[in-house]
Amino acid sequence: VTPDDIDDPHELEMSMTIERDGEVVYDDATNTSEMVRSCEELVSYFTRHNTVPELAVILTGTSLVPEQPFDLQEGDRVDITVEGIGTLSNGVTTV
Repeated sequence: VTPDDIDDPHELEMSMTIERDGEVVYDDATNTSEMVRSCEELVSYFTRHNTVPELAVILTGTSLVPEQPFDLQEGDRVDITVEGIGTLSNGVTTV
């Protein structure tokens, strides 16, 4: 996805699910309009005193956090979807 593909980065739905043993144990959503800082402001800080390589990525988190007590477990799968961009899916491994 390129910036031209996204009409307004400050108005995208984001969702997160956590699946454990085939069952969804967490499912919630938010919107980028809830971000405290705009994309432009984040990029401004990121590039202000840093040389930024081409294709660098800023990771902001999602603000989607399960209520306590909750711990990820070996074998869980975490899916984070951003509207118009795609889904990041990660399995949990104990190290």
